[in-house]
Amino acid sequence: MPATWNGILSISLFRKGAESLSLPGLAWPVEVRSHPRARSVRLRLDEGRGRLLLTHPRKMSRKAALEWAGKQSEWVEAQLAAILPAEPFLPNATIPVEGQSVRLYWNPSLPRTPRLADGVLSCGGPADAFAGRIERFLRHLARSRLSDATAAAALRAGVMVRSVSVGDAGSRWGSCSASGTIRYSWRIILAPSHLLNWLVAHEVAHRRHMNHGPEFRALEAGLYGADVASARAELRSLGPRLKRVGRLL
Repeated sequence: MPATWNGILSISLFRKGAESLSLPGLAWPVEVRSHPRARSVRLRLDEGRGRLLLTHPRKMSRKAALEWAGKQSEWVEAQLAAILPAEPFLPNATIPVEGQSVRLYWNPSLPRTPRLADGVLSCGGPADAFAGRIERFLRHLARSRLSDATAAAALRAGVMVRSVSVGDAGSRWGSCSASGTIRYSWRIILAPSHLLNWLVAHEVAHRRHMNHGPEFRALEAGLYGADVASARAELRSLGPRLKRVGRLL
């Protein structure tokens, strides 16, 4: 059975009840967990945490799953070799913001509050605080855009959203709780605006349907107003790069 990348299974499934250990021949620690909906054993990379995530059906023994994972060293090495380097927030680096290439610029004489204009995101102050200021600016911009888009979508859907917040939750771009709290990854601000709109439509649709059934899909498509499958595929393709932006390692 080949090791595969499963974009549907959320990394959050590994946060509880998982065990991390080292296997001979594998460069990264393995975090292993059985899952009730898993139909096969899967191994994938969590670049942000430097882990290999191993999921197996409950009917399969942990020993058998680990033996299988231990034979995937060639696949693991190929995946690690393909990983692009991190893209820290450094002066003169170019990053995407709302899908557009933006150059980062630092000059100690400029105001410390970052300013985005004409394809340049600039700020001043001490050089060692540059990266932190850039990330805070992007988080604030993301929260602003997402709050506005979520309020508009919730109004169209006739639902209530209690709060909107942003974080950096691994592979999850968004989550919606039964209480009406929606949390997004701030990194969606790096993607083209139509992908932010799709993400908002997806999470707001969960305010009415806490599943991915036909009614949910119909509401999601109606709120987004474009091809949901294309948006999902585009974000999946862009995601690995967006998750490297701003990282130090």
